[in-house]
Amino acid sequence: MQTLEAMIRQHPFWNGFNPKYFHLLRECATSKRFAAAQMIFQEGQAADHFFLVQTGQVRLDAFVAGRGNVTIQTVSAGAPLGWSWLFSPYLWHFSARANETTELVVFNAKFLRDTSEANHDFGYELIKRVSSILLQRLQETRLLLVDFYGLPH
Repeated sequence: MQTLEAMIRQHPFWNGFNPKYFHLLRECATSKRFAAAQMIFQEGQAADHFFLVQTGQVRLDAFVAGRGNVTIQTVSAGAPLGWSWLFSPYLWHFSARANETTELVVFNAKFLRDTSEANHDFGYELIKRVSSILLQRLQETRLLLVDFYGLPH
């Protein structure tokens, strides 16, 4: 079984991250296992953690009036999960549920925000990574909408 520090260092999200900051990440991280169908976070609740998927798979759902919960995306091992913790008012915009037994590295969001504010170099490294994921997910969503509406690419 890997140590928490090894899980953090080896996760693809941190590729190229300045190694002098790993001790900060370790200070605010824990590892947590979720059973299949277990809720990880719920839309509208406080977004107080950032997650890295180690094993398993997580389904992101949004509530749509008249349709109930609709799956927006599924993320698997190697992916980051959640960015609402970074933007005020720090509330989840989606719900996340484990599709199968899933292990996550869980970071305290307030610690990450406070550390980023106090250490702008650390914050810049973190924001670069989150921004890259945001762009990737927005592009994936755009392609889904194009397919959904049957528009030419």
